[in-house]
Order: sequence, then structure tokens, then C-alpha cells
Amino acid sequence: MSIQEAYAEVGRITRREAKNFAYGIMVLPRPKRQAIAAIYAYARRVDDVADGELPLPEKRARLEELRAMLEDEDPADPVFVALRDARERFGIPVEPLEALIDGGLQDTEQATYADFAELRGYCEKVAGAVGLACVPVYGSDDTEHAMALGIALQLINIIRDVDEDRQLGRVYLPQDELAAFEVDELAPSPQFRELMAFETERARTYLAGGLRLLDSLDRRSALCVGTFAGLYRETLDRIEANGFDVFGEKTRLSTPRKLAVVARGLLP
Repeated sequence: MSIQEAYAEVGRITRREAKNFAYGIMVLPRPKRQAIAAIYAYARRVDDVADGELPLPEKRARLEELRAMLEDEDPADPVFVALRDARERFGIPVEPLEALIDGGLQDTEQATYADFAELRGYCEKVAGAVGLACVPVYGSDDTEHAMALGIALQLINIIRDVDEDRQLGRVYLPQDELAAFEVDELAPSPQFRELMAFETERARTYLAGGLRLLDSLDRRSALCVGTFAGLYRETLDRIEANGFDVFGEKTRLSTPRKLAVVARGLLP
């Protein structure tokens, strides 16, 4: 498989599976857009294994196979063909890519989190690591704010996906905070709404800090990051406006709404 064929495949994966990222990276020059798509497609592969239906021992074995494939100098899998080329072009370090594997393994071993410190460590692996992998593609070395932005986006995912994660047997909301807000079960209640308002303010704080990354980026890279961060912020605002009812249909932004966010970023 040629490198361009591999990039075409990771582009299809990104457009199909990551609508927010796809809207953001559309403003990047082609080489950067391809590299970010390669990183996303790899992260998607890891996530699909961790969240899939394989027995736990097989999940762990498969995740370790993906780790080993990072060292393959002549991969056949299109995701790894594209990722290897992107790593060589932009100097993407292997450590955050391996951290994604560690996060996937953690999902096979841990279903609850005692406190936010523990949850933050998990978020650093599964989302902050994506920021660290992407930041050299954007042309920055601001790893601090890239990590904060990744954590923010993962916190928003956790808020949005409370019910979906519960069905997978996972509760990411910290146990000490569930107790402090007297939330005995994950179901609509005044206590649950108060807890979610608290979690929302934390996510917004991390998002505001993470967006300081834009100060180190060129205009098109800043527009890319600002776009998908704006889409996540819009999702969080919508969840809040709906009274934190995350137990029905998942909150999604319509295509016109997403295009409106992109358009706002294009305005001077």
C-alpha cells in the first residue's frame, strides 16, 4: 500500500468516526491534515479494542500487539503506514502513542476512580497524550497547554457519555465527588444535576487553560484547534442547557451548527 493510499484511508476513518476533529482539521494544509488524521485513526483503533466485545485477556493481547506495531518499520496496516510517515515528517514522539495503549489497558483493568487526581491520570493517557502527539504537527512545543486541552475534551466526553459508560460497566465520575453530592445512582435527580454543574465548571477551567495553546500556533493551526475545541464547548453548553439530561439520546450538534462554529473561527 502506498503512503497516499494509507493517508486516504485514515482520512476516511476520521470523517466517519470523528466529526468534531474532521471539521477542525479541514482548515489545515494537506500534510498537517493527513498527519492529524493518522494520529486520530490510531487512537480510534486503540479505543475500539478497549471498548470492544473481546474477552479481557484478548483485549489486552490485542492492545499489546498495537504497541508492538508502533515499532514496525515496514507496516502493512494503512493506519500504521500513515502514522509512521507522519512521525517521520513531524517528529511525533512515540511516548504519547504508547500512553494511549496504557490508557486502553487501564480501561480493561479499572472501572471506577476514587478521586479527580486518579481520573486526571487516566485522562492524561487517553486524551492528553493525543494533544502531545499532535502538538509537533501544529508546529509548537507547548506541551503543557496541549495536555490541558486534551484533558478538557476528555472531561466533556465523560460528562456527555455518563450513561453510555455506565452500560459498559464504567463510572468515570470520581467516587468521592459522587459521595459529596449524595449521588447514589446515575440517574436524573437534583443531586446529579448539581454534581454535573460542578464537573462542567472543571471542564471549562481546563478548556480555558488549554486554549492558551493557540498563542503558540500559526493561524491555520490555531483555527483548527479553536474549531474542534469550540465544537466541544458548544456540546457542553447544550448539555447544560438541557439540564444535564445525559440519559436519553446523546447530545450531538447538527451539521449547520458545526458549520456555524467553523464560520465564527474564520471571521477576523
